[in-house]
Amino acid sequence: MDEKEFAGRLAALRNKKGVSARDMSLSIGQNPGYINNIESGKAMPSMGIFFFICDYLNITPRDFFDTDAGSPETICDLVSDLKKLDDNRLSLVSALVKELVK
Repeated sequence: MDEKEFAGRLAALRNKKGVSARDMSLSIGQNPGYINNIESGKAMPSMGIFFFICDYLNITPRDFFDTDAGSPETICDLVSDLKKLDDNRLSLVSALVKELVK
């Protein structure tokens, strides 16, 4: 993922969350134009700020880079819940998902 793709992914995830760039910037403790500067290609976040961005979006860094996931926050929540299931229930959910994607 290059800087342009990074900026686009950030904008898409932020828009999906329904928050303005300004509000997101302030929520992660940055100046009001910080996210806008990233999305316009003028800046890139430090690794620490990137982790704050992911926390704010309720996703993991891995989810951020998984551009095939249209709803990474929902998928992340689902995986978290799946990890709590015993083997029998996990098999049932797996069979249901396989049937749904047919």
